[in-house]
This record gives sequence, structure tokens and C-alpha cells, in this order.
Amino acid sequence: MKDNEQETSEGLNQIFEIINAKGDVGEINEILKNGSSDSIAENSSPNS
Repeated sequence: MKDNEQETSEGLNQIFEIINAKGDVGEINEILKNGSSDSIAENSSPNS
């Protein structure tokens, strides 16, 4: 359950970062790139 809560928190943080980017395409791309890397790392962990 804790992993699910942490994943939800990270997702919400990413949404807030995108909102705060206010249309800065470079910043939005960076946020999405970092978020994608995190998701890939989480999904490839041996505990998945």
C-alpha cells in the first residue's frame, strides 16, 4: 500500500510541476523526460 501511496504522490508532484511550468515547453519536456525515466526504473526493479 505504501508503494501505491508513494507512486500517487510522485504523480501529483509531476502534475504540479507541469502546471507551474506555465507553457515553458523546454521545462515541460524536461519534467516529462525525468518522469519517464523514473517510471522505467520503477517498472524494471526486481520487486515489481
